Amino acid sequence: MQFQDYYQTLGVERGASKDEIKKAYRKLSRKYHPDINKAKGAEDQFKRIGEAYEVLKDPDKRGRYDQIGKGFSPGEEFRAPPGWQNVDFNFEGGRGRRAAPGGVPGGFSDFFEAFFNQQGGSQRARSPFRSGFEDVPAAGEDQEAELTISLDDAYRGVTTPITLHQTVIGPDGGRRVEEKTFQVKIPAGITEGTKIRLKDQGGKGTRGGRDGDLLLKVHLAPHARFEIEGHDLKTVLPLAPWEAVLGAKVTFKTLDGDVQLKIPLGSQSGSRLRLKDKGLPKKGGERGSLTIELRIVVPPHPTEEESRLFAELEKVSKFDPRAG
Repeated sequence: MQFQDYYQTLGVERGASKDEIKKAYRKLSRKYHPDINKAKGAEDQFKRIGEAYEVLKDPDKRGRYDQIGKGFSPGEEFRAPPGWQNVDFNFEGGRGRRAAPGGVPGGFSDFFEAFFNQQGGSQRARSPFRSGFEDVPAAGEDQEAELTISLDDAYRGVTTPITLHQTVIGPDGGRRVEEKTFQVKIPAGITEGTKIRLKDQGGKGTRGGRDGDLLLKVHLAPHARFEIEGHDLKTVLPLAPWEAVLGAKVTFKTLDGDVQLKIPLGSQSGSRLRLKDKGLPKKGGERGSLTIELRIVVPPHPTEEESRLFAELEKVSKFDPRAG
């Protein structure tokens, strides 16, 4: 039976934090997922990655693994260190692997099964890694996914379908990928990066354990007109020179309809108008604000008449933009 270096499998140091281990697992599982990677050996690597994470994600299992793993190299023939001799490492059947309960191969390495599966016969033996018997319920793992919605949907709220591919561990320890589609209710006013917890929609529990939850991280897609800052919105309004000088009333489209903007006399580029309650909804019925930056633009290709009138203005105007 060969020793399995789970740290090497995930590409992390032995002192890696729980978050580092989780991050490495997610990166590698996406890379070698059977639905994505069709290369030869990818599925086997995907199983090895899952086996490594199964041990290292749990502090108790990881601690016990660290106790027996000192001094062994990956692939080295493994022998129980002092204090572990009561564990049966001799396997029956093909390829040196004992069948899992029910006679079905467990799908994990011999090394893993030596510590996590029952040790043979009708006797219900404890594995040195486990805190209980094989029939102890195990809760499913909380999982995370991401969803991108439009600003308009965030403003009004929406119920949208989402399809996920989830890895499920069967009662025999084998892994399979299931596709699941369900409806997600997005509340009005949700902001970038908000997480929605969907109870019991995560990893499946085993032996009667509860299912984990799904944490759905919501992203807001870029908008053609508005920048998004929390519940507040920002945008730019182009103005003709005469609108800025003489003042004007301009029709402006917000997320909930048109409004009439009053442009003050002598408005300058860079000045701002603030519209209260025209941003995203907040709890309690309030809303964020909408800030509009005024930007003066000139005709890129003036007509002959426009050029003549601007020339007349140049002659009569006493305005010096560089004075002072």
